[in-house]
Amino acid sequence: MLDRNAVGRKTPPTLHEVEKGAIRRFAESIGDPNPMYFDADQARAAGHANIPAPPSFAFSFTHGPDLRELLGVPVRSLLLADLHWEFERIMIAGDRILVSSRIADVGERPGPTGPLEVAVLEDEGRDDEGRLVYRGRRTYVFRPTRDV
Repeated sequence: MLDRNAVGRKTPPTLHEVEKGAIRRFAESIGDPNPMYFDADQARAAGHANIPAPPSFAFSFTHGPDLRELLGVPVRSLLLADLHWEFERIMIAGDRILVSSRIADVGERPGPTGPLEVAVLEDEGRDDEGRLVYRGRRTYVFRPTRDV
């Protein structure tokens, strides 16, 4: 069972440096051949100051202590059910993003075979000057593991 008292728990902010090599590898891993993710000249031609990161790049950031552990369940018992981002601006190579996360909700939702336990985690990324870059919202479904 998910720890219902986990709501409000936060991770300490974790610094992430957005590097062009990491952007390239991420774009390759998701199969996005857009040349602006690989070449600074192409990025500038598209109106960016440097190589931009694909929007889903934010998912590659770690969040300090794993909030799933703070929920009181093994990582393998959680399935990512929904993921949503809202961006204030695009991240580019050279950015330094401070990411913090918190458990926003723990509860139940109806499922096809009965109620499902869910946890909602909210992430926030800010630049060196404290300006909001993005907000993310991840919803996990708890799947109890069977002892074998």
